[in-house]
Amino acid sequence: MPTVTITMVLQLIIGVGLLNVWVLRRGNATSYRGGAARTLREEFTAYGLPATMLYLVGTLKVVAGLVLLAGLWWPLPMPVKAAAGVVAALMLGAIVMHVKVKDPAVKYVPAALVFVMCVALIALTW
Repeated sequence: MPTVTITMVLQLIIGVGLLNVWVLRRGNATSYRGGAARTLREEFTAYGLPATMLYLVGTLKVVAGLVLLAGLWWPLPMPVKAAAGVVAALMLGAIVMHVKVKDPAVKYVPAALVFVMCVALIALTW
């Protein structure tokens, strides 16, 4: 039986979380969407961002999520660190956007938690 490590758990949580938000629930309302948005598209509009940013960020997050999950089978530290770094940067951007539209802090707790998990993952795979 393989040993489950903290890095594996972080990869799983971050990877599945990203795919859940960006593939399965992109059109669903959640209490964490920025401003009064109900979908990801509306959220990017609330932040004043063009549709191209929605597609760019979405592509980066889905690819990063897939890389993190693939890293569970093919444990190559560099792609995992790179994916975690990209997600960490995007989460900082998400926090900035929430602040920009004056969201209450509870709305950006998920972004902050994912940021912390990505930083931990990078530190643990160093």
